Amino acid sequence: MSQMEYRQLIACHECDLLFRKPSSVKGRRAACSRCGASLTALPGSGLSLDPICAVTLAALVTFCIAQCFPLIALRANGMTSEATLFGAVRSLWSDNMCVVAAMVFCSSILFPLIELLALSYLLVPLRMGNVPPRFNSTLRLIQVVRPWGMVEVFMLGALVTIVKMASMAEVIPGPGLFALAALTVLLAVVTSFDPSRLWAVRDGIRSPRMAGIRWSRASGHDGRFMKPLRARVAGSSAVITAQRAGLVGCHACGLVQTRIEQQTHHRCARCQHVLHERRPDGLTRTVSLLLAAALAYIPANLLPIMHASTLGRSEDDTILGGVAYFWTSGDWPLAVVVFIASVLVPMLKLVALTLLTVVARRGSDWRARERAGLYRVVERIGRWSMLDVFVVALTVTLVHFGSFAVITAGPAALAFGSVVILTMLASQQFDPRLIWDNAGQRIRPDDER
Repeated sequence: MSQMEYRQLIACHECDLLFRKPSSVKGRRAACSRCGASLTALPGSGLSLDPICAVTLAALVTFCIAQCFPLIALRANGMTSEATLFGAVRSLWSDNMCVVAAMVFCSSILFPLIELLALSYLLVPLRMGNVPPRFNSTLRLIQVVRPWGMVEVFMLGALVTIVKMASMAEVIPGPGLFALAALTVLLAVVTSFDPSRLWAVRDGIRSPRMAGIRWSRASGHDGRFMKPLRARVAGSSAVITAQRAGLVGCHACGLVQTRIEQQTHHRCARCQHVLHERRPDGLTRTVSLLLAAALAYIPANLLPIMHASTLGRSEDDTILGGVAYFWTSGDWPLAVVVFIASVLVPMLKLVALTLLTVVARRGSDWRARERAGLYRVVERIGRWSMLDVFVVALTVTLVHFGSFAVITAGPAALAFGSVVILTMLASQQFDPRLIWDNAGQRIRPDDER
């Protein structure tokens, strides 16, 4: 099979199953028939370049508005304080919580801004038929920073802060809050766009002949008709993975290419990203990060996350104490949200990743499809545990009324932020293809799309 024929293949990044690539999925979602994961780098998936370019530019403008105006204002005893995105970072920094300030700055300001700027830098020239300089590195930068942008979690944190502060003083929503809400919606549209699609756009511009590749008839014209490659054995329904075929799929651009055994650091022929059949020492790194997260989880729940000083009286507030406060004050829906995001989700992430790691290390094929689904759930909910850190950042910024009332961040904020980051890193280091290495090579006929 030639390299040109390899371009007609796509490997599932979660189970390594090989498919023939359709000519276009016409905006629809295509999923792997074995593990259920969404297949990326497909032509015609999601929005076209025109609408996603417009939404990205609108999100960039909205982002600037959200930065320039206050999110929330608090008025008590004739005194008023305001909270902005950058003001929350500055307050944490001045309270000597530099690491927590860096977490909030990167997740709510820096990484979303980098993604929007980089995506705008690529989309505008591509729409005009030009490939911008440093295309590869810019697109890889988008893929790296995207999981760490948490504007939607910050928005939920702002709503929790409003409810929490409403019992203490008059809360006034600012223009920045409405801009942040609009930005959350726009970013949801932006993140639904698969940036790996842009590799095919670039190839079509640089080599017009590649835009007219004749796709195999077996691939069909829609994601629903994508068929996995099968072994050519009479009466067999065994499917072919990239590893069995001596191929490897790039996780960055999706290109399937020949595996070079002698080369230690094999790089993708298209995007120069490092290729690996399975992530080297992935299980060891996952276990190390999980142990560190488990150790940090204990002080995150036991130590105070905020120190409150009101008229000379000091009081410490823990995460569980905050849940109890919302529950006893009648805001039980908010208590449930905070408990799930701040207590239950981190614990479940630790348990789920430990289960995935132990079963993968044993080489068991036990409930492979269910474990694959569990891995995707862990990846999607990981960021929501930052809710309490954002609430602390906004509360510290708002409650600065001199001798009347002051709230500062406690050591649990650092421990809890560390738990979130360590568990997200652990899920990224875990290679989901290990789930399927010892699973059966067959798929149910009714699972095929």
